[in-house]
Amino acid sequence: TDLKISETTAAGTRISLQQSQDPDVGINSIQIYQLSNNTHFSLDVQTITDYVKYAELVLEKSLDREEQAVHDLILTATDGGDPVRSGTAQIRVIVLDANDNAPVFTEAIYTASVLENVPKGSTVVSVKATDPDEGVNKELKYSFRSIVEKASQIFHLDSRTGEVTVVGNLDFEESSIYEIEVQAHDGGGLFDRSKIVILVSDVNDNAPELTITSVLNSIPEDSPPGTVIALLNVQDLDSEENGKVTCSVASNLPFQLRKSLDNYYSLVTDRTLDREQVAAYNITVTATDNGTPPLSTATTIQLRILDTNDNAPIFDKTSYIAYVTENNPRGASVFSLTAHDYDLEDNCRITYSITGTQIQEAPLSSSISINSETGALYALRSFDYEQFREIRFQVQAQDGGSPPLSSNVSVTLFLLDQNDNSPHILHPSFPTDGSTGVELAPRSSEPGYLVTKVVAVDADSGQNAWLSYQLLKATEPGLFSVGLHSGEIRTARSFLDKDALKQSLVVLVKDNGQPPLSSTATVTVVVADSIPEILQWSSRLAVCGARWSQSFSSLLLT
Repeated sequence: TDLKISETTAAGTRISLQQSQDPDVGINSIQIYQLSNNTHFSLDVQTITDYVKYAELVLEKSLDREEQAVHDLILTATDGGDPVRSGTAQIRVIVLDANDNAPVFTEAIYTASVLENVPKGSTVVSVKATDPDEGVNKELKYSFRSIVEKASQIFHLDSRTGEVTVVGNLDFEESSIYEIEVQAHDGGGLFDRSKIVILVSDVNDNAPELTITSVLNSIPEDSPPGTVIALLNVQDLDSEENGKVTCSVASNLPFQLRKSLDNYYSLVTDRTLDREQVAAYNITVTATDNGTPPLSTATTIQLRILDTNDNAPIFDKTSYIAYVTENNPRGASVFSLTAHDYDLEDNCRITYSITGTQIQEAPLSSSISINSETGALYALRSFDYEQFREIRFQVQAQDGGSPPLSSNVSVTLFLLDQNDNSPHILHPSFPTDGSTGVELAPRSSEPGYLVTKVVAVDADSGQNAWLSYQLLKATEPGLFSVGLHSGEIRTARSFLDKDALKQSLVVLVKDNGQPPLSSTATVTVVVADSIPEILQWSSRLAVCGARWSQSFSSLLLT
């Protein structure tokens, strides 16, 4: 016989059993009922008459299906006959389940770690609860009991399997830990609760952030090393090594970074600047974290170098030589010189001036001037090569800085000769008493006899002073010759009787200039062997009132 009894049946409950049958009567009928040994049931025998009895099962101890779902009992009935006869019946007590067990999680706290860059759909953790009941009483459903809104958008709990998966975007920098309360319900409404702790592990997914808190866009070039250009703040939202940041600038630049506080750096100069070499810098500051692989951020600071007056004007040459042709017009430009200054604006605005003393007795300022802006030199008067051959002075170039810087250069102007002087006859000289010089030549002179020499000089120089002589006119052509370069007058042949006593020679003295200049000298030659012969000749030519002068010149002119 199968009996079904709920495990919630209270102790003391009676369960009727099917009555045993014995065809005998009286004392030979069933007299005794016995139940096999067990811990939950007893047998209560009720007597209707002396010979009619029936048995009931009494639940002595509460049932627990989870401990024992089936109880097998043996009921024995014995009559009062002689001999005694008995019969047995099997009673199967099936304990029906009641929802008397709440689900129980396998862990009080479930802990899981997950990388913040885990892909969506990844399983983070699985929770599990058990329920010893059966049927709907052990059918469990999982759900989040307490979860913040942000976490509910990131995690999903499978109500059937208890699997927690990622459905949103994790970000360590927003939250590094999530605590979620989870519960499991069975079909009878009983439940258990547990906690899930999800630790989000940082990955290097954030590049450092560089912020310029203050900056100078320009500094003077004479700023000392250590001048602060900018203050920078660096942050990295990652943690540990991923959040450790190193800042740097290019090593070939004259700047360095100094760490002032935990996350602050000062960008300073580390050596002297020179605007003339580099007028502006684009300084790239790079922040790199220690992640794997490392991430970096760069920012560029533009810095302009301001000029200071640290460069004196520089001439193209250490000294200048110029050439000026004499007889130049007044105010003529004779030379120009230029200085350069590598500074800017007023610091490179150059003023030229002449420093010097005198030219002979005249002040230099009366002969040479300079354009203070262009450096052009001008002659204030016409120069004469025959008076002086060169002019030496210095030119100063001074910039407009404060204080001003200057440099000097020596200038030499050499005068170039012009053929502006005719040859000057020194001999024969023109007598101061109005007489004409006379040269004597013996009639017996042989050809080549040196009669006299015309001597001349030229105040010019070079080719302009190279003199040549030629016989321009003679009383007796062919009788005398003149040395081309010496000016010597010699007889070209022997004298003849027919040759006149007085010979007049015109000698041309010419220089080698372009065009040439010339002068003439008149030479009177008296051909005679003795003074009486001269006197005899002169007496035939004398006129009334003529007198012998103390010189041959006056005699020949009367």
